[in-house]
Amino acid sequence: MKIGVISDTHIPEAATQLPAELFRAFEDADLILHAGDILDMTVIEELSQLAEVRAVRGNMDYFSRTHLLPEMLIIPAGKFRIGLIHGSGPPFRLPERILKQFAGMDCIVFGHTHHPHNEILDGVLMFNPGTPTDRRHSPHLSYGILEVDDKIRGKIITIE
Repeated sequence: MKIGVISDTHIPEAATQLPAELFRAFEDADLILHAGDILDMTVIEELSQLAEVRAVRGNMDYFSRTHLLPEMLIIPAGKFRIGLIHGSGPPFRLPERILKQFAGMDCIVFGHTHHPHNEILDGVLMFNPGTPTDRRHSPHLSYGILEVDDKIRGKIITIE
């Protein structure tokens, strides 16, 4: 199973549209996860043409546009469970704080910091794809791919 992962798109404030590379990278995805700060729901509509999209709202999402999105989700992926959340507060120790919000997850996808993160913490893959549109707090633009088979692995892809 291939899962495309993005966060912090901030459209139309950071960019007018998603990078074309995302559509090529996700065209064979089985699922797409968006970890919040979407701003404009057309992002979800466009990605939904490629695969099912599961999304949560972020701290910058306007309630009037994203009120139907939950703050947290638990998504089954084969024999694994993936937690999806945006995150909040200062970036320092954010993965540790998020880990405490979920129990029994194999992977937790989060955003908020705009900085990619891909590490195992207490046996859980903590995965932040970074941002494909807003370099504010990151040295480069990026997105992620989760590969799910007999285990779950994350890969960060830098957009050139």
